[in-house]
Amino acid sequence: MRKNIYIGLIVLMLLTVARIPARGAGVGESKSFHGPVGLQLYSLRDQFQDQGVVPVLDQVAKWGFKYVEVAGTYGLSIAEFKAELDKRGLVPIGWHFPYERLRDDIQGVISEAREMGLLYVGCAWIGHEAPFDEKQCRAAADVFNKAGKALAEHDMKFYYHNHGYEFYPHGSGTLFDLLMAETDPRYVYFQMDVLWTVFPDQDPVQLLEKYPDRWLLFHLKDLKKGVATGSFAGHTELTNDVALGTGQVEWPALLRAAQKVGVKYYFIEDESPTVVDQIPRSLQFLEQLEF
Repeated sequence: MRKNIYIGLIVLMLLTVARIPARGAGVGESKSFHGPVGLQLYSLRDQFQDQGVVPVLDQVAKWGFKYVEVAGTYGLSIAEFKAELDKRGLVPIGWHFPYERLRDDIQGVISEAREMGLLYVGCAWIGHEAPFDEKQCRAAADVFNKAGKALAEHDMKFYYHNHGYEFYPHGSGTLFDLLMAETDPRYVYFQMDVLWTVFPDQDPVQLLEKYPDRWLLFHLKDLKKGVATGSFAGHTELTNDVALGTGQVEWPALLRAAQKVGVKYYFIEDESPTVVDQIPRSLQFLEQLEF
């Protein structure tokens, strides 16, 4: 009898192991890619507006995400929104604040960031008159240095999310190189948005290797095959944002390089109108990735 029970337990253990997918400990992770992978909630902005906060955050948790990048509170107070995140075990890591608020109301930003419990405070767009130029770039560097220093005094880090227009040629490099040179590495970090690096025809691996100590976060985003690159416009059709692994990005080499330089968090940001269908496909791609 005991022998039969013992054999049965062994069989049950083997069947349980067989059902475990070939992936890492968290959602979007694999044996090669270790994440951690979160979701930029801006991806679901339309769903938040149409359905409200509760059902959308339920879906985020159902997908298996633990970490999120916040993009507003959709009619709730910060405390109310944070409480809804907490109920689902969702951890807010960063939040993009408007450039003008970082420049003119940094103490207000700090107050809201602390209430949300953030580790990082970001900026995704430099208010500027096109085309972006050296003068505006230097002014932004000054804003970022001051904001980063103020945030550091409250144990938070500042990061800037590239958007494509920073890669206008400048000197022997680009305005992005100037922004790197003029910002203090003690206080200013960067988030690579992969689509907005590939779209202006930049090599994301080379950028990681060129500035290995400055990259804090990642936006995992793929550019539709066949879309011409080389634009510094900072915008493209939303339908050009496709599920990871189906576009132009060479993910194995890029994520290998990102892990090597120590990127802390990787957020899927999907701005497409088919985002709800694409997010599971992107996660499946990451979980099967080998390099």
